[in-house]
Parts: sequence; C-alpha cells; structure tokens
Amino acid sequence: MIDEDKVLVLDIFNRFDLEIKAGRSGIKREVKVSDIKRPGIELAGFWKHFVPERVNLIGRTELSFLRGLDEQILQERIEEYVDYNPVCIIVARGEHIPDYLLERANQKGIPVLSTEISTTRFSSMLLNYLEEKLAPVKVIHGVLVDIYGIGVLIKGQSGIGKSETAIELVKRGHRLVADDIIEIKKIGELRLSGTAPNNSRYFLEMRGIGIINVKTLFGAGAVKHESPINLAIKLERWKDGEEYERLGIDSRKTAIMDLEIDEIVIPVKPGRNLALVLEVAAMNYRMKTMGYNAAVDFTENIMNR
Repeated sequence: MIDEDKVLVLDIFNRFDLEIKAGRSGIKREVKVSDIKRPGIELAGFWKHFVPERVNLIGRTELSFLRGLDEQILQERIEEYVDYNPVCIIVARGEHIPDYLLERANQKGIPVLSTEISTTRFSSMLLNYLEEKLAPVKVIHGVLVDIYGIGVLIKGQSGIGKSETAIELVKRGHRLVADDIIEIKKIGELRLSGTAPNNSRYFLEMRGIGIINVKTLFGAGAVKHESPINLAIKLERWKDGEEYERLGIDSRKTAIMDLEIDEIVIPVKPGRNLALVLEVAAMNYRMKTMGYNAAVDFTENIMNR
C-alpha cells in the first residue's frame, strides 16, 4: 500500500469555487477522512461521538435551529463547537452565518466556507470527491487496457507477453492505461480504479526494442489516463494435460484490496492471437453484465434437446 493523496481545505475551496467567510489562516489544513459530518445533534448539546477530523457541512436545518436559541445559549453552543476545532465548516445554500461563529472561527483559524448549492446535493458532490482523492492505493504489476469500455487487467509472469498483447490491442483501436506498474484505488466499497504513476504514464516496455511512448507513436486516442478495473486476465504458459475452462459456466474470482472481480485464465502457446482472445473476453464479460450468458444458453439448448 502507498500513501493516499493529500487533500487540503484549499483544494476543496478551489474545486467547488467556494466563498471564504472566516478562518482564512487555516485554509491549508489537511483533510484526512472522506466522511462528512452534519453537526445537528451536536449543536443541540450532544457531543459524545463528534469527530472534528471530518468536514462539517451545515445546512438550513442546523442554522434554523441556531437562530431559535437564546443569545446566551447560542454563544455557549458555538463556544463548545469551536473548542472541538473542526477541520473546516461549509455552509450550504448561501445561508446567513451567525456573526459570533464567524468571529470565533477567525480567532481559532477554522475555515468557514460558503456555497450556493443545496445541502444534499453538495454533500453528495463533496463525498464523491473526497472518496476518490482519499481512497486507499495499492501498487501491483501488470498491464491495464481499456477494451470496448471494459477495464481489463492483464496479469502473468514476466516475459509471457503482456506488453506485446497490449500493443496489439492498441493497434486494434483500444487504449492503454498502464504498463508494468499500476496504481489501484479502492473507491468506496464497490469500485476499483487503475492508473499509471506520473513518471511512467503512456510508456511501455517491449523486450528487444526497449521503452516506447504509446501516446507519441499511436496518438492521444491510444491512451487513457484512468480506468475502472472490471475484469482480470491471467496469462499462463500452456501445460499439456492441464484442464482449462471449456464452457465458461464456472466463474472464477480474484481479490484485489478485499474486492472480488471476475478472472479468466488464458493459456498461452505459440500461434494464439491473444489480442483477439482478450477482445472476445471483454465482449463476453459485457454480455454477462447485460444478463446474457452464452455458456448457460448453450447448456440449456443441449438439455432441451
């Protein structure tokens, strides 16, 4: 595993074109968790499970509650709130912010930002942004290619032909994402996304030739910056007597960062057109996701006859 991307309050400020209302001195605070906090119950006086490391999002409901408090109680609640030192506070819908909160936030260096976007919509946008930026990252070896919109991870021992297969796929109109070193992010609990490190992006090693720049040789349409990882293809040398899948009824899985994806083992021997095999595998995977399984259909036809 490698470190996640660093996210500063300043990055959120710039990404969503927010307005800063107070606490400018804390604009470079680091946001370390992707979760968002709506501090409604805390402002009512219950602070037991408050997590100040989360970005705090305040909407019309919370502010309406604060406006209904007596001035003395309002100040007491705000004092408690800023004493917990939340990483930053974002106010949605362009709502008016209590002057005492702005004053105390300035004194404590707590950034208070404002957006005109509705609370629910902004919460969704911010959560997606933080989950992607702060997603855990793992580095693996392999080749990642986009084939008909399916992110195909090609695995196998060194020298088995992964990079050569990727070049053949590029020549057939598909796109290279990463060669040799792939940085994989687990976004949420359902999605894997892969990209290449900045220093090796668009480069590919071909044994006997050396390093080539795929973008320079084949054009911008031959590469892709990032791709979801939908299917894993494991290339292994053909072994006589080994039983390989013939029908495709049994699905095989592989786990990456505790998330399982489909895996197909492709035996390699001279004369096999691996690029064509991977194209068919990607198209067949897409058909399965659309609800059609050729192996099941074939078996049912046999049984019916």
